Amino acid sequence: MDNSLDNLIQIKNVSKIYKLDEVEVRALDDIDLLMNRGEYSALIGPSGSGKSTLMNTLGCLDRPTMGSYQLSGQEVVNMTRDERARIRNEHIGFVFQNFNLLARTSALENVELPLMYGGASFTAKQRRDRAKEMLALVGLSDRLDHHPGQLSGGQQQRVAIARALATSPSILMGDEPTGNLDSRTSREVIEMFRKLNEERNLTVILVTHDVSVARHARRNIVLRDGKIIADTTDHDAAALALKNSQELV
Repeated sequence: MDNSLDNLIQIKNVSKIYKLDEVEVRALDDIDLLMNRGEYSALIGPSGSGKSTLMNTLGCLDRPTMGSYQLSGQEVVNMTRDERARIRNEHIGFVFQNFNLLARTSALENVELPLMYGGASFTAKQRRDRAKEMLALVGLSDRLDHHPGQLSGGQQQRVAIARALATSPSILMGDEPTGNLDSRTSREVIEMFRKLNEERNLTVILVTHDVSVARHARRNIVLRDGKIIADTTDHDAAALALKNSQELV
């Protein structure tokens, strides 16, 4: 069997370079990475390690200075901004630490938003039905008309997850998705990511500095100074690599 058919993400020799006055900063430094469909991975590392830059690259929010990034066999690096926006809308759902919900808009309307901006044509009823379906999936059927200010932090993050799923993406990306939540609610949100990964074969990529969150992922990718210093399914090994990298900061 050709395992390359399962390759969803393939990064080769990717670097991201910023110039600050006369100083050259390599946020990513010649990275290679392969991810298959249905994987559940955590990108972990201390502040400034490059994990957010890598997520922005994988999420087509930014493009590398050099190297190759293929998503579902399509080369992303040479795409225009509009083409990358189309790829994001079709393939990637984002969940952020601060939820990024519209404050004066109901939960239902927040989840409808990506269906309004995508290239696919949905009727108002189709958008509403899809949003209801996604909110039911995250256990918020009884909160359709509530605004974010009327919801707890955990409920707001569930709305954000529902919104991320509205376009049926193949990848769900979480940028510190539990950073503003208490420990119990964090566990509930992480459990939801696990179920989405296992029951829907959704590829999940989490960015986190928290080892306890990273342990829920099957694969831990540890970064330091723009390089991958560990890529393992051994959570203890990943935690040790992270600890050592933090001590060197």
